[in-house]
Formats: sequence, structure tokens, C-alpha cells
Amino acid sequence: MQAVTRKFASGLAAALLLSGGVAIAAKNPMVGGAAMYSTKDIVDNAVNSRDHTTLVAAVKAAGLVDTLKGPGPFTVFAPTNAAFAKLPKGTVDSLLKPENKATLTKVLTYHVVAGRMTAAEIAANAKAHGGKATLTTVEGEKLTAWKDKTGAWWLTDAKGGKAKITIANVMQSNGVIHVVDTVLMP
Repeated sequence: MQAVTRKFASGLAAALLLSGGVAIAAKNPMVGGAAMYSTKDIVDNAVNSRDHTTLVAAVKAAGLVDTLKGPGPFTVFAPTNAAFAKLPKGTVDSLLKPENKATLTKVLTYHVVAGRMTAAEIAANAKAHGGKATLTTVEGEKLTAWKDKTGAWWLTDAKGGKAKITIANVMQSNGVIHVVDTVLMP
């Protein structure tokens, strides 16, 4: 039994090393303490992640629940609660107010790309374009995906802000989620 456990641990370590240290989602990966199921849609999985309660509240306030439960497919760069906490004090509360729905929608749709783009597809796109992939968001502006010297994948937003992809390839019935550590700004 110990040999099997060591073999599994060795394989996991090798997979993390090959992926540049980004945890690549396997069958039913855990995100925010909850299993994510490829048979469920983006919203049905996100509501179970304790690390994404702010994102879920924002999606509800923006009226995007039905869209993200739709057929898609979508690629969502999902900021954690800690990512939202990095914003200046009062920003999240302000964005969640009904009078700021348009701004909130713009910020949230800036985290969504039409189609299902796995980490491998983003990497291939970057390789084909000199190391940087340019992604057009549903909001309409661009994100740039790139890999640093340690092998970690990052996104750069329109304002020069950077978000690290901390968990990649969380497969959903209507797309894929890549967890990020910073809120991106259009």
C-alpha cells in the first residue's frame, strides 16, 4: 500500500512540475473545499465553492446566473474571495449596488471568454504567438495570457494588472473554469 501511495505522490509531483506548478484539475477536483463535477454547469459548481462566495454574489447581482447556466461553452477566469478582498476598501460593496449593475457586469464579463479554452489550448495559442496569447473577453476587451520563468501562467488585463492562474482546467458541462488570484479590470 505504501508503494502505491508513494507512486501516486510521485506522479502528482511530476504532474505539478510539468504544469509549471499550476494545479491541473483532474476528475472531480476540489475547489474551495468542494468537489467540482464536469456534469454540472458553471453556476451549480461555483455555488459550492467556499472560495467563490463573493463571485457568486456578484454574478447574482449582475443578473448573469441564467447566462452562465446556459449552454455556452464559456471559459471563466474565476477570482477567489481573496482576490476580491485585494480591491480597494468599499469597491465590492459599491459594485454590488443596483445602480452599479452595468459596471459590475462589465467587470464580470471581462473574466469570461467565449468557448472552452483549456490550459493546453491557451499554452498552444501563446506558443504560436511568441509566448503570449491574446484572448478576447465577452466584455469586448483583451486579456493577455503568458507564462513566467517559474512556469506559472498569468493574465494581464487592459490596465496592466496581473492575475495568476492558481487552478486550471476545472471542467464544467458548459465550459471550463480557471481560478485566478486577482480581479481583472477592463
